[in-house]
Formats: sequence, structure tokens, C-alpha cells
Amino acid sequence: MAILKLTDICKDYVQGKEPVRVLKDINLTVEKGDYLAIMGPSGSGKTTLMNIIGCLDVPTSGTYELDGRDLKDLSDDALAEIRNKHLGFVFQSFYLMPKLTALDNVALPLLYAGVSLKERRERAAEALQSVGLGERMEFFPNQLSGGQCQRVAIARAMVGKPDLLLADEPTGALDTKAGNQIMEIFRRLSDEGMTIIMITHEPAIARCADKIYHILDGQLRTDIEPQEGGSDDEA
Repeated sequence: MAILKLTDICKDYVQGKEPVRVLKDINLTVEKGDYLAIMGPSGSGKTTLMNIIGCLDVPTSGTYELDGRDLKDLSDDALAEIRNKHLGFVFQSFYLMPKLTALDNVALPLLYAGVSLKERRERAAEALQSVGLGERMEFFPNQLSGGQCQRVAIARAMVGKPDLLLADEPTGALDTKAGNQIMEIFRRLSDEGMTIIMITHEPAIARCADKIYHILDGQLRTDIEPQEGGSDDEA
């Protein structure tokens, strides 16, 4: 079952007086439970593509369907609701609130979703346990390592039980050991059925996914490289 379908997606930005096409006729279908990586050099369009998939930006033309729903012409409020209910985000910069504990950082999306205090703290605690931070719940971000902060960010992304987890360079600010730990968590989430799209410029990290796509000059290569072994590959 396709959870996401992009058809002939184009994105233009105006530079000076002339439009510049950043994405060119992108076609991509993602099935429920897929774990894929999108690779590309700086300026290739991969972050623009991720922003469109994450409903942070809208295409100039083309069709984006999420779980069978056409997202064309939706209002900003409607797109925000989709982000909150259906998407989870992990970024290279962790974007944790410095004055909130790990537990409260993870619970924050549930607050916006109107979940009760008791339930959101229970679900946040469960999410932190699942990423190995059960003993760090009351720690603040400045008391955690970079790898631990990224695990908090992953817990925050998954606490709302999203249909799709989007990760933009999730290991870019981490050392090799911490990066490997993050990839192990992603592998487990994938094995449990979560759909994951990961942007990366690192081949070793991309090989942790089950499928690899390449974007160059705004065009997505349709050749897919199936991987064997998942997180058993070098990371």
C-alpha cells in the first residue's frame, strides 16, 4: 500500500527576475514500511524535496498524495495539522527546547495535539525508554551528549505514532559511534513497520536503509539499490 506518491513534482524559486527550477519532474512512490535513503550533494535539491514531503513547502506543480489524500491547495493550517498528526521529523540540529527536560521535550508534540498531561507524560516516557534513555528523562539538553540529544529528538518524532518518519542528515552532527547507535534505532523502527525517509550525503549511512535513491540537479534517479543486511553494513 502506497503511503506517499509524488507525481511530476517541480519546484521553482525566483532569483532576481527569473525562476530557477530546483526540482524537475520528481516521481516517487513509497510503500508502507519502506526504509529509504535519498542521497545527493549540496545544492542537488534533496532538502527542498524533503521540505515538500514534510509539508513545510509546496510544489510549483505536480501532485503529492499522502495516504491517498491529495494535498494540493490545502491551507497552511491544514498542512500544519498533517505535520502534527501524520509526520515525524528528525533533523541534524536537534532543535530541543533548552529549558525543558528530555521528557517534556518528547511530550511537547502531544501538548499541541491536545493530549492530557498524564497520557503525554506516559507516552513520552515510553518513547524515551524505547531509545535507551529511561534513566535520562529528567536531564536537560545541556546535560546530554550529542547522540543522546538525537535520541531524544527521535523519541519526540515517534511519540505521536506518525505514519512517516522524515530524517534530514540525522547523523551529520554526531561521531561515528553515536551515528551507529542512531542507525540501529532506525533499523529497529523499520523492522517494527515504521516508514522512514532519510536524507544523507554519507554513503555508509545510506547503506543502512533498504533502498537508495540519488538526486542530482533536481532530478531523482529511478534506479534503486537494494541493500542486504540493513544495519549490519558499515555505518
